[in-house]
Formats: sequence, structure tokens, C-alpha cells
Amino acid sequence: MALTSPRRSALADQVIAQLRNQITSGEWPVGTRIPTEPALVEQLGVARNTVREAVRALAHNGLLDIRQGSGTYVVATSELAGVMHRRFADADPRHIAELRSTLESSAARLAALRRTERDLRQLDTLMARREETWAAGDAEAFVAADATLHLAVVAASHNDVLTELYADLNDLLRDYLRDDVGSELRPEEHMDHARLVEAIRAGDAETAAAEAASHALNCLRDRV
Repeated sequence: MALTSPRRSALADQVIAQLRNQITSGEWPVGTRIPTEPALVEQLGVARNTVREAVRALAHNGLLDIRQGSGTYVVATSELAGVMHRRFADADPRHIAELRSTLESSAARLAALRRTERDLRQLDTLMARREETWAAGDAEAFVAADATLHLAVVAASHNDVLTELYADLNDLLRDYLRDDVGSELRPEEHMDHARLVEAIRAGDAETAAAEAASHALNCLRDRV
């Protein structure tokens, strides 16, 4: 007898779509523990087995991590990000830093040439948030603010492919940044990003590229 592809129920597909949307929209950021199974059953109005199937499917795709005794956590913002996270989680830190340096340098060069006034306002806002979280000594908030600023620099390149690729790597890069920062923010390790933003504002592509490249490599020196 020939094998046939089993079909998941339409109801389970709908639940998967709803949970995925909570993740991709940012409603459940990376690192968030999602509601418990009973809570999801109540909120969605479906059977426990349907919720369980949906959660397992998203865990299989790399968006969720089921931790026995702790809960289920968001670990990636897309299926491709989940694959990237699993594939390169144990990669050589030097190679990750070199990849980040290459991507961010290219993006910053383009951003200096293509940025809009809206991009600059966004960068100013995110730069201020980054400095506020550093001053507050909140390591996890700083990691989130710093990663968001770097993503905004890449987005200002207005290269959709580069931006989507970087976004899919962002969860992995954030993990490496979290390891670099540690649990305590130390004044001597603060890296000024003002020169990067100002180079983009001034349309100075070479300085923007050099500043972006140096940030990742400085992190590498701290790590190795």
C-alpha cells in the first residue's frame, strides 16, 4: 500500500496560526514563557489535545522550547530563525562575530546612502533607549535594546533580503550578545554607538561601515 501524507485537522492549523502570530507580531517576544496549556485551552476554546499538538508543532519548527517543569518559551521569531538558532547555536564564536561584522558593515554602508528622515528618528529613539537601559543597569533590557538598534540599522539599508536574513539571525546573535554582556553591566565595557548613528546621518558610508564592523569584532575580542 502506498504511503499518503496525513492531514492535520483544520482546527489545529488555525491554533498553530494563532500562536505563530503571537510570536511573529512580537506579542510574545523571544524569551517569553507562553501561557500554560490550561490557559490556552480556555482562551482558544479548543480541546487540550489540539493545543498540545499546536505547541509541539511550533516546538518542532524551532519557535518554541518545551522545558519540563518550567514551561514553554519562545526561542525564535520564525521557522527559519528557529532553524538558524539550532544549526549555529554551537558554532565557533569567531565565525559568528565575523558573520555579524560582515552583514552589519554592509548594511551600515547602505544605510548611510539610503536612510530616510524616518529611519533617523527611529535610530535616535532606539539609541536613547539603549543608553537608558545601560544607565539603569538592566542587562537583559540592554541586550534587547542593543539588538533592536542593530536591526534598525540594517533595516535602514532598505535592502529587504539583507534585512530579512539579519532578522532571522537576530535571535542567535542576541544569545551571543547576552553571553558577552553577562549578568552585570560594567562601565569599562560600554561601546559607544553614537559615531555609527552620526555617520549614517551624515551619509558617511565608509565611517558607518567601519564603526558597524568594529562593534562585532570588539565583542569577539572580549569572548576569545
